[in-house]
This record gives sequence, structure tokens and C-alpha cells, in this order.
Amino acid sequence: MPELPEVETVRRGLEPAMAGRRLTAVTLNRPDLRFPLPERFAERLTGRRIESVDRRAKYLLLRTDGPEVAIMHLGMSGSFRIHAAEDAHDGETPGVFAMARSKDAAHDHVVFDLEGGGRVVYNDPRRFGFMTLADAATLHEHPHLAGLGIEPTGNALSGALLARAFAGRAAPLKAALLDQSVVAGLGNIYVCEALWRAGLSPLRAAGTIARAGGGATVRAERLATAIRDVIAEAIVAGGSSLRDYMQADGSLGYFQHRFAVYDREGEPCPKPGCRGIVTRVVQSGRSSFFCPVCQK
Repeated sequence: MPELPEVETVRRGLEPAMAGRRLTAVTLNRPDLRFPLPERFAERLTGRRIESVDRRAKYLLLRTDGPEVAIMHLGMSGSFRIHAAEDAHDGETPGVFAMARSKDAAHDHVVFDLEGGGRVVYNDPRRFGFMTLADAATLHEHPHLAGLGIEPTGNALSGALLARAFAGRAAPLKAALLDQSVVAGLGNIYVCEALWRAGLSPLRAAGTIARAGGGATVRAERLATAIRDVIAEAIVAGGSSLRDYMQADGSLGYFQHRFAVYDREGEPCPKPGCRGIVTRVVQSGRSSFFCPVCQK
């Protein structure tokens, strides 16, 4: 499933194509995705001017000049195609393709037509993605967004914040970092990478990065820096492009070529001077990749 850097890359692709333009038509080719589409979904969006395309955690937010915000999630295989002109019927999009992308019209479930020509098409073969509408005035209270923690993309994510959140917790550090109420949008891939950079084992008790009174340790500071850095670098690179994920323009991200431990079981640890071998363990049904020599 796309993680935060992938979703942010898609947002950056959609923003210049959609922001400032009015939706002249919204076409639904089926009544549901993962969930049923909201009642009168197309009617409630048609004619609205798109103010911005934002992101919160792994959700895309289509803000309009109306009273509602469209919340969109890509699921496992959801993607957007951007057509520069309304008559671009062949489905070609910019970008260099390194693997096949679904262009089967049978999976083009939602079509957004834009003033001045052009359209954005949502394609989702597995239909694990979804779209819904929320009241703009109370957006933060919506069930999908309420309770989300801080974003891992700025200095607000600090060692002190992690230490306060994890103080006294016996849960494994990996599981604690996947708690969306602490840090919003972190997923399995980038948690593995951040823990490797910080030299911390995913099996370590989360509370051990905090002092007795909840203050930050050096470990907490290293971890906060590693999270911020790995997310920022992945966004610049365009994401990981694992399995079905592609950017909004149809091209692949390339951060996966820079993974240090994720999906590298049995390979030498790339940390200079370390003689460890990358190991995989399963935690709460998810694979954790780490070096047992330099990650303690």
C-alpha cells in the first residue's frame, strides 16, 4: 500500500493539474470503491472550483470553494491519470514507464473533467481505495482524520515528542512508531529504514528511548532525525514504487533502489564497518527488516 511519500508525490502531481480549475463534470462508472460512494457525490462536486489538493497522513484532500472536502485514499492499487486535453482518449500520460500500469477502462472508476479541457481519471483494479465527502468546517473531526498524530515532515517531530509518547511503553519500538495517533502516515517501509539509520532495533521496548521522567534520550533524538530525513528523501525521490504504486504522471518512484534494509533479508548490512546481515522478523503480521549487529 502506498506510504506517505508516495501519497505526497501523487499530491504534487495533481496540484498543478487541478488547483484553480472548476470541475465541469464528475463521472462515476460504478457506485462504490472499497465503500459505497457518498450519495450525490458527482452532483455535490460538479461546478465547484478546486482551491487546493492537500494531504493528511496517507489521505488526499480535494478542497473546493464549496462546503465539503473530498477525502481520497489510494488503497492497494489506486492511481490517477492526468490528461492534458479532454480528447486525450488514449490514456497516455507523461513519465517514463518501467512497469505496466493499469489503463483498462474497466478500472477507470471516477473521472474528473476540468474547465478548459483536460481530465483526471481514478483507476483502481482492486478497488481498495475510497472517496468520501466531509464538512470542511469540521474536517479534523472526521472519523478518518480524527486522532491522527503529528506529520513526520517537519521539525515539530522531535525527540522530545517521541519520548513523551513512548515513555513507559513496553510495546516494541516498531509497533509504537506505526501508531498513527503518535506520528501520522508512517508505514512499515520507512519505519524499517528510519530505525536502521538511528541504530535502533525494532524489537526494543518503546519506553527505552525516554528518560524516567519522559525526557528525550540521545536515542530519541537520533530516531526523530532519522524519520524526518528518510521521509524527506523519499518524497524527493518520488517514493518507493513497490508493486502497483505509480506517481500521478504515470512514472515510477526510485527510493526503493536506496533501501538499506527493507526487503533485503540475507544481504550484508550497508553501514560502513558493520559485518551484520540483514534479518527479517514478523511483528504483528508485518515483516521487519533490520541488522541485529548495529541496531540495538
